[in-house]
Amino acid sequence: MIRFCSLGSGSSGNATVVEATSGITTTRLLVDAGFSLRELELRLERAGLAASDLDAVFVTHEHNDHIGCALALAERHGLALWMSRGTWRAIGAPEPIERLRFARDGEVLAVGDLALHPFTVAHDAAEPLQLRCSDGNLSLGILTDLGSITAHMLAGVGGCSALILECNHDVAMLAASRYPDSLKARIGGRFGHLSNATATELLARGIGAQLSHLVAAHLSRENNRPELARSALASQWGSRPEDIVVADPLLGFGWLQIG
Repeated sequence: MIRFCSLGSGSSGNATVVEATSGITTTRLLVDAGFSLRELELRLERAGLAASDLDAVFVTHEHNDHIGCALALAERHGLALWMSRGTWRAIGAPEPIERLRFARDGEVLAVGDLALHPFTVAHDAAEPLQLRCSDGNLSLGILTDLGSITAHMLAGVGGCSALILECNHDVAMLAASRYPDSLKARIGGRFGHLSNATATELLARGIGAQLSHLVAAHLSRENNRPELARSALASQWGSRPEDIVVADPLLGFGWLQIG
């Protein structure tokens, strides 16, 4: 059985807890830790957890809204810390902490009751990785911070039972925003962030077929609205807009269970 929740999702910080239970054992993975240590601990408490309940941390890339307090958290609580070598180099390759582990595209990682399947995505970071988390039966896909659809990425999240999917911006809202043209080009570019329309296209490529839960994540406060993301995804997924969960920047979303 897998359950998962978000502690917050957006440019102000990102963190997701993935929990797998098998028999009498439970494994808890934190994917990204894009907050201060104190703020992350408060958000974990809101989810009914303490930092000491975690087993490992996986950092998807070096941008501060994702890496945040990951090193300090892992060191303080003796947690395994996974990231790509590119991410490690991008943060200055500091002296490795004792439990640092390097992840790479296509290499399956065993973390307790979870198997992690990292895969590369098109994003403006050194070596960004997104994840499919499996308990051997069901899988959760985490797919944010990428600008375009690739066959490799589609294979990475294929067959998932639940998906956290970036819906960063509405194309028209971004075009009309006060952002400078250079920032608009970065966000909307091939290595930027997924729009509602591109996220919907991804579902049209067969990714939505087996999903029991679909979460719209990493919404821009300036350039998107929850109702726009819900409407776009629901139209392709064949659901009601209210069936789409939206990850809030401040509150994330509560526990969802698959299996």
